[in-house]
Amino acid sequence: MTTPRDRQRTRQRLIDVATRQFAERGFKRVTVRDISHEARANVAAVNYHFRDKLGLYREVLDGAAAVILELTEAAIQAGAGRSPEDKLRAYIRVHCERIFSMGGFNELHRLIHREMEEPTPLLESVIDKVFRPRFEYLTSVVADLLGFAPNDVRSVHCAMSVHMHVVMFRPSPVVDRLGPQVKRFFTVENVIEHITAFAFNGIAAYQRGRKKGRPRPAAAVVARRRARRRSSAIDSSV
Repeated sequence: MTTPRDRQRTRQRLIDVATRQFAERGFKRVTVRDISHEARANVAAVNYHFRDKLGLYREVLDGAAAVILELTEAAIQAGAGRSPEDKLRAYIRVHCERIFSMGGFNELHRLIHREMEEPTPLLESVIDKVFRPRFEYLTSVVADLLGFAPNDVRSVHCAMSVHMHVVMFRPSPVVDRLGPQVKRFFTVENVIEHITAFAFNGIAAYQRGRKKGRPRPAAAVVARRRARRRSSAIDSSV
């Protein structure tokens, strides 16, 4: 006869195993039998605790979303009541320190990114719980620095660039294999210093462009493409 404690332990084992398997292989390629076998549970246990595989996946995603949302809240709290410049510095530092402390992306982060690459019916929930709060905050901070509206393409692009730098500089096996001479440049403090400097210099470039009345970056890109096409047409006619 199983006790409530036994059932709770089984439930947690199913969540732990499912988190790893879904992160490694994705929702579609993992079966209830796969999870149950590794969790040492009856196949019916998934239906008992979570209704079905999608219910278990929802439970796992909610756990991942809660962890990432907590990180976003920590960054917001670190910048509360401070200038836009200090808010951006706090955002970069909090995220870098947390990612480095985890040794890079853990299973929960990989799970979220797997969902982005191979979306399920739960993607909209992930966007609302994880990404919308994070990027609405970061975009508002960057917009304050730029003097643009939060929905201006330049504000959005700059915010995305800041966060993508944080993601790309996370610890990885690649850096480990490049040797100690390279790895010493990838300490958390070096990375924070670099990303912060790069972000502020990039934002400053946009600010200078605005003051001089330069075209929006998107318009400049289109203009360059048209110029190249005209040049190619001239070359081909010679």
